[in-house]
Amino acid sequence: MTRLLLVAGDSSGDRVAADFVRAYRARDPEARFSGMAGPRMCEAGVRQVVSAEALAIGGFSAPLAAGTSLFRVWRAMARALDAERPDLVVLIDSGGFNIPFAAHVRRRSSARILYYVAPQVWAWRRGRIRRLAARVDRIALILPFEEAAYEGAAVRTDYVGHPLLDQIEALPGDFDRPSARLSLGIPESVKLVTLLPGSRRNEVDRHLGLQLAAARWIHARESDVVFRVAVAPSLDPQSLRDAVAKAALPRSLDLECVDDRSLELLRAADVALLKPGTATLEAALLGCPMVVMGRIGRISAALLRRIIRLPHLSMPNLLLGEAVVPELLQRDAEPERLGQAVLGLLSGPERERQLENLERVREHLGRPGAAGRAAAIAGELLGLAAA
Repeated sequence: MTRLLLVAGDSSGDRVAADFVRAYRARDPEARFSGMAGPRMCEAGVRQVVSAEALAIGGFSAPLAAGTSLFRVWRAMARALDAERPDLVVLIDSGGFNIPFAAHVRRRSSARILYYVAPQVWAWRRGRIRRLAARVDRIALILPFEEAAYEGAAVRTDYVGHPLLDQIEALPGDFDRPSARLSLGIPESVKLVTLLPGSRRNEVDRHLGLQLAAARWIHARESDVVFRVAVAPSLDPQSLRDAVAKAALPRSLDLECVDDRSLELLRAADVALLKPGTATLEAALLGCPMVVMGRIGRISAALLRRIIRLPHLSMPNLLLGEAVVPELLQRDAEPERLGQAVLGLLSGPERERQLENLERVREHLGRPGAAGRAAAIAGELLGLAAA
């Protein structure tokens, strides 16, 4: 029986890993899966060693702030590695944990190692490529421009396409705006703004207050706009509701938190206000105009300015090589500017221009099937015959 140990550290990684598990099981029905897993991985048949929520943090200072918790996670995964003696370890994103863990696997195990959804070395800390080459056997890339970053590296890489295409492709045929609004109880005539503060605890701490302040500013000028906050499954829903309550928004402002339905909320929305990351690509593929916003601590921002040389941070802009969606970051991410940007996309030429550009994003991502291609690479590493 083939044993696979998987490590996924947030809600997007949980979805990617769950799809991978299903695709691999089609090749090897008797395979056994365990690891750091979220709810979707558990549904796919992964035995949870530790919850993916344990790594729902991010940024330079997050590991320090979560030190004791991360130590427990590391210890649990290290014990699982020894106990399970996996044939293959599959690492999903979360480079801050997974690159060191790959080194631990190399020292303690004979398992092959596949990194699926590799760290963003094309954006910062390119020196990690050497460490990855020394620690993993294969890397499955999900963005077309990643291949150039690994050119000449002493590790084999394969561009498999973006997992989001699989997830969007798997949505029901009637997953359109009217059906999404009907399921959420939002009338078709209402203007809806979806707020996505992030899937990690510290992201929500930085972004939710700003997004709520922007909602207050918009409500003062367009009182018929309603708001929904997308609560990621990696978060404690009650903590977000408590934060919304503390914001003391006007009673006339229609704002609710919705748990684990971000795709529906994006499909139903007129505009999304969200942080850089996977959600910007989800919004693009679902045809939802967006305003990208974000803040990090001053020390982290100063460090990033020294090591990141990118003209954009959101995926639609990076893929298309131009600013097709507005990015309001750091000092620019203040309520009035965010509110103005959102209002400008509710109707009119700015909205139409962005919608036209978002249609181009899908063309840059290739075709669906990333999970199957990643599973095929896993099969090659394990010496399985092609399915």
